Formats: sequence, structure tokens, C-alpha cells
Amino acid sequence: MRCIIQRVNRASIVINGKSGGQIGKGLLVLCAFSDGDDEKTVDYCVEKIANLRIFEDENGKLNLSVLDVKGNVMVVSNFTLYADTRKGRRLYDLTVKKFSDIFENLATGEFGADMQISLENDGPVTLIVEKENE
Repeated sequence: MRCIIQRVNRASIVINGKSGGQIGKGLLVLCAFSDGDDEKTVDYCVEKIANLRIFEDENGKLNLSVLDVKGNVMVVSNFTLYADTRKGRRLYDLTVKKFSDIFENLATGEFGADMQISLENDGPVTLIVEKENE
């Protein structure tokens, strides 16, 4: 599983020409899946992303997570990170469920749909979270 995480001030998504949701301060997570990825892989990445300390504390240091700042998350399937669609849908749905267990106000894309994402990157801060197959 490979995820590109961008810290954003806001992000919105249009899916097949219709508004698909928006978030304020938080994280935009683009995710892709490869052979061998499973629920354990998803659990690792979701936990890692939810607890990444990439928001500034009162001293300007990157010591706070999206949970700490009560931020929002938008999860979008982006199979082009691997360019392999064989297992994407099932694991994407599982990833969305795992994030929704943690974040009450979760915005998502739609697997395989035509999507346009608008965002205001904050920083910029962009990270890769990846779990190699074992």
C-alpha cells in the first residue's frame, strides 16, 4: 500500500461532475494498493497516517497529529501510484471504513470515477507512507 499525504488548509472533490465533499484543515490522502496488501497493511497505514506528527504546536514544531488538531481527512483512491487495479476496490473500501472509524467527518473519492480535487496545500508538507508486502 502506498499513500501520498498532503497537509491542507482545505480540499474539495468533484466526482463525475457532482460535489463529493470537502474538508477544512487536515490531510488529503491519495492511496493505492498492490498484490499482497491486506487488512493488516491497511491497519498499519491508517494508524500511521492518523498519528503522523505533521502539524505545528504552539512553538512552531511539527509535534501534532491530525487527531491532535481535530483536523479532517479526505481519502482518495489513486491507483496510478502503482498503476495496478487488480485489488484496488476492495482495499480502498476497507481503508475508507478504517478511517471513518477514527474520523467522524470523513470525505472520500469514488474508486474508478472521474474526479477533480482542489486543495490548498499547507506548508507545503507532503509525505509518503508505504507498507511493503511481507
